[in-house]
Amino acid sequence: MAELKTRKHEGDVDAFLDAVEDDQKREDAHDIRKLMAEITGDRGSMWGPSIVGFGSHRYTYANGKENEWFKVGFSPRKQNLTLYIMDGFEEYAPLLENLGKHSTGKSCLYIKRLSDIDHGVLEDLVRASVRHLASE
Repeated sequence: MAELKTRKHEGDVDAFLDAVEDDQKREDAHDIRKLMAEITGDRGSMWGPSIVGFGSHRYTYANGKENEWFKVGFSPRKQNLTLYIMDGFEEYAPLLENLGKHSTGKSCLYIKRLSDIDHGVLEDLVRASVRHLASE
């Protein structure tokens, strides 16, 4: 299996977020960081060039190889704010119904701006995901 390119490193999260060009996206990114830091108790670290990850979670592939990844994270991408909910969304359909304007991938939640969604529901979703990973 190939080595993962996205790894935790000592990059400056504040400098990364402050460099986001779009004013609203930069403000939203700082707000998401604050939310995830409060929930995880971790200030966040850079993972690769463009992801801010919180906490640490070890998982095992089907072939037995283990890897470290963050519990939750986000990236202020050009098109969307991408939030990484590592256990996916299967269990969270009721929350997603009340979240607001969003789309999802396997473990990615895509939103345009925080004003498009219910902040309390987002907090509940992040808390539930972190709790789920802690129970594994």
